[in-house]
Amino acid sequence: MFPKAVTHVGPANAIYPRLLMAILITGAEGQLGQELSRQLGSEARGIDRADCDLTNRQELEATLNRFRPQIIINAAAYTLVDRAEDEPELCRAVNATAVGWMAEWCREAGGDLVQISTDYVFGGDAFRRRPYREDDPPAPLSVYGHSKWEGEQRAAQAPQFLIVRTCGLYGKLGPRSPGNFVQTILRRARAGQPLRVVDDQFCTPSYVVDVARAIVFLIRRKEQGIIHVVNRGETTWYRFAREICRLAGVSPHLEPIRTDQYPAKARRPAYSVLDTSRYHSLPGVPPMPTWQQAVAEYLSQQSSAET
Repeated sequence: MFPKAVTHVGPANAIYPRLLMAILITGAEGQLGQELSRQLGSEARGIDRADCDLTNRQELEATLNRFRPQIIINAAAYTLVDRAEDEPELCRAVNATAVGWMAEWCREAGGDLVQISTDYVFGGDAFRRRPYREDDPPAPLSVYGHSKWEGEQRAAQAPQFLIVRTCGLYGKLGPRSPGNFVQTILRRARAGQPLRVVDDQFCTPSYVVDVARAIVFLIRRKEQGIIHVVNRGETTWYRFAREICRLAGVSPHLEPIRTDQYPAKARRPAYSVLDTSRYHSLPGVPPMPTWQQAVAEYLSQQSSAET
């Protein structure tokens, strides 16, 4: 167990007392950050954009100095993959530069850094059909992917670090969440809109409840390095959409298309399935459900919440 928060006596010129928190979660109003906060409870404090601008070094350092966390879980990210092609500086500032500042703070203060990363650090091998292991060389295709890969390298400069790569997160939407794939598909399907979804990009969309549970487990075990955490199996976005609609009992016009038929500014990996062998080899690990089980559970929880 992590120690409970205690009052920290600051320097003589401090204008407020500083709090020694066990865990600080950035991006706490996003889908994953919100779920991590729920599962960690009083062991963690969450902050979001309204609390701290991660692209402002002084503001970030002041926030970290105030809370003095033993562990930072950086769940904040610039995730607008296509817009990033037009905003590379902002994307890099959030996904890489700010991570470097957190790692530097950890070196000076003795904290640990948990960085949430993505399957989009891969994708350069268009013919690959074997899940990526943690030691496979990254080859990102987009500004977003490059920024997350740089963020990983900067996170690795912390004295103790854990990089968790995951994919296609969906879960309960936070107040700042732009939405997720599952809700977008259901909204359009229930409105009777035709759906054209790519069927040649293979990955494993993952439920934030499962991913957060795995992250908490890894933190408690003090695991380090890079670990892949996704639901089991692989699918395409079209097949994922088809399963969503089947489980929800809706029958829209759903058409599979090729990537080159879908207008997108950023290049996506044709195959970015992550190998979770390292994670599942750990003693006492909570196994990740299959992607089919995960989306069924998510939709069941959504249905219960609406009744």
